[in-house]
Amino acid sequence: MAKPLRLFVDNALSAGASVAATEAQAHYLLHVMRRAPSDPVALFNGRDGEWRARVQTPSKRHVVFEVERQLRAQTAVPDLWLAFAPVKRIDMIVEKASELGVSALLPVMTRHTDVSRINFDRMRSIAVEAAEQCERLSVPVIQPAQNFDAFLAGWPAARRLYYLDETGGGIPIAPALHNEAVAACGFLVGPEGGFAPAEHEALAQHSSAVGVGLGPRVLRAETAAFAALSCWQALRGDWS
Repeated sequence: MAKPLRLFVDNALSAGASVAATEAQAHYLLHVMRRAPSDPVALFNGRDGEWRARVQTPSKRHVVFEVERQLRAQTAVPDLWLAFAPVKRIDMIVEKASELGVSALLPVMTRHTDVSRINFDRMRSIAVEAAEQCERLSVPVIQPAQNFDAFLAGWPAARRLYYLDETGGGIPIAPALHNEAVAACGFLVGPEGGFAPAEHEALAQHSSAVGVGLGPRVLRAETAAFAALSCWQALRGDWS
């Protein structure tokens, strides 16, 4: 038997509940994956854990999930945020950051950001699909875009902000993370053109911000984000 597909739903999940599939989910199940009535699926909603359910088809276009039993209890995700200047490969950032366990995604419009429009519905769809495929039990929260000054002013004082310093002046990331006493944190990745001088100065003066470096090579923005998140997960997150 094929492995049950994992699907994210907004509804509450409990034994005996009936959950209506969205139109997109119904099309995917019936016409793409060719699932039949009574085939199993795994459902999660970010609150109630993961549940086994059965596909029911009251009509050719509609699917209902009949929830049977819990497969996994809900677990806490790492308290890890990723703030980033939108780039052309924003889809990749959303997908891989979701796979790497971030709890929140925060687009930040910096002086050198060259992407002016963000499709938040698409970002949400990509995050959901990544969560379904990587077997996490939640979907990252996607915050509205902010300009750099508003983002920095609103950053929580108790949360460490690691900004990726492309100038080479940051602390190497491994010792920075090893010596950290604050549990909650986030990373800020700048645009392809780097942070503007005024932005570097504002970050250097921010009480919660620490500049970190990722070695001698110049990395693209999305590569730098994935490298930083991987270091954090290996040293302080749920990989250890």
